[in-house]
Amino acid sequence: MGRGTYEPALAVNVTSPYAHMRQYVVSTTLGEIADPSVELVTGDPVGLVRKLKAEETGKDIWLTGGGKLAGALLPEIDELIIKSYPVVAGAGISAFSGEFRPSLFSPTQTETFSNGARVTWFTRP
Repeated sequence: MGRGTYEPALAVNVTSPYAHMRQYVVSTTLGEIADPSVELVTGDPVGLVRKLKAEETGKDIWLTGGGKLAGALLPEIDELIIKSYPVVAGAGISAFSGEFRPSLFSPTQTETFSNGARVTWFTRP
């Protein structure tokens, strides 16, 4: 996760928002993280993801947060899980920010809920 995702948890005294997972916070502006179960990454997030992918744990890597980190990691993203809601709010955080680089993904599964919310899974072809 990026700093922008981690800081709201800290604001409500949650230092380990995903305690059931190995947690990394990618930031060049945070000085330190007090919780030993959360690792601060000040360097290359792509290098971190490549290192994690090389581990043979059988586990997935889950990216949470805003578009800046997602944009930086786009070449390493294998699957997208997109939640959408039948509401137009008019503002928000971009899913991916950075340079324009179209990346093809194909839908593989969709689940629609009674309130109109939908979750769609996409993978790289």
